[in-house]
Amino acid sequence: MKLLSVAIPCYNSAAYMEHAIKTLLTGKEEVEIIIVDDGSIDNTSAIAAKYEKRYPDIVKAIRQENGGHGEAVNTGLLAATGLYFKVVDSDDWVNEAAFAKVLATLRNLVSDGKMVDLFIANYVYEKPSINKHKVMDYKTALPQDRVFTWNDIMFFKQSQQIIMHAAIYRTKLLKDCGLKLPSHTFYVDNIFVYQPLPYVKTMYYLDVNLYRYFIGRDDQSVNEKNMIKRIDQQIRITKIMIDYKDITTIKNRKLKNYMIKYLTMMMAISSVFLIKENTPESLEKKKELWDYLEKNNKRLYNRIHNKVLGRSMTLPGKAGRKIVELGYRISRKIYGFS
Repeated sequence: MKLLSVAIPCYNSAAYMEHAIKTLLTGKEEVEIIIVDDGSIDNTSAIAAKYEKRYPDIVKAIRQENGGHGEAVNTGLLAATGLYFKVVDSDDWVNEAAFAKVLATLRNLVSDGKMVDLFIANYVYEKPSINKHKVMDYKTALPQDRVFTWNDIMFFKQSQQIIMHAAIYRTKLLKDCGLKLPSHTFYVDNIFVYQPLPYVKTMYYLDVNLYRYFIGRDDQSVNEKNMIKRIDQQIRITKIMIDYKDITTIKNRKLKNYMIKYLTMMMAISSVFLIKENTPESLEKKKELWDYLEKNNKRLYNRIHNKVLGRSMTLPGKAGRKIVELGYRISRKIYGFS
C-alpha cells in the first residue's frame, strides 16, 4: 500500500503542470500521483498519459468531463489507495527536501502505530512577479514534533487558518466522513478542510515549508477581481458550511471554537467583497447572508456576530465600511492575493 496519495486537479494546465508532477515524483514508490484531467482542451491529457506510461507504478492518469476543481478532488479521493491523501493544484508544487521530511515522518508514525488523522505542514506564498516569498507557519498555534489532540492546540491568528495547502488527511477518515465536494464551484478547498474536522482526533505538525502556493495568474480564483466576480460561489460555499453541522453542539471546546473562528472568517470574507463591490445588489446579498445564518442557527449567529469582526460586517454606512478594511487585510493574508 502507498504511504501518500496526491491528487493533482488539472484544467488546461499543460503550461505548468509538469513542475508539480516532477517535484512529487521525488517521493518515489511511497507516493501515488493521481492526475485528474477535468475536461481540458489543451495538451493536459497527453502530458498526464506520458507520465503514467513512464511511471506506471506511481502515476495514475484519469480523464473526466469538466466538473470543476471539487469534482476533480472527488475523483482523486475515490481513486486513492494511499494511507494519506493530499491535494496539490497543478500550478503549485512541493519543496523536495521538505517533502522527503514529511514522508519520513509519516512513515515513522505509521511504523510506530501512531497514525494521525491530520498532518500539517507550512505553506509558502510564491509571488514571482515581485520576487516575494511569504511563509505561513503554525509555530505559535500547534505543538511541534509530537502527536497531539485538540486539547493541546494554542491560539490561532486569523492568518493561521489550516487551509488545504497545509493539510494532509488520513484517506480513510475522508472517505468515512462522506466528503464530497460540490461540482462547478470555486472555493471548495474550504469544505475540504472544514468538513472532516469533527472526525479528527489526533494531529501532527511538522515545521517545514512544504507547499508552494503560486500567486500571479490573472485567471486564478483568488485573484481579487475574480473573487468579487465569483462572490455568489463564495456565498454558496459559506452556506454549505453553515448547513453542514451545528458546530455549537460540539463537545470539545477548542475544536468548537476553532470551527466557529473558521466560519467567522468565511462570513467576513464574503462580507468584505460584497461591501467592496458596493452596489445595492451586493449590499442586499450581504444582508441576506447574515439573515440566512441567523435563521438557520441563531446560537451560531450570536457567537459570530458578537465577535468584533462579525459585528463590523453588519454595521450599516460609514461605520461598517471603515472597519471593513481590517477584514480586507485579513483576507489578503489568508488568500495571498495582491
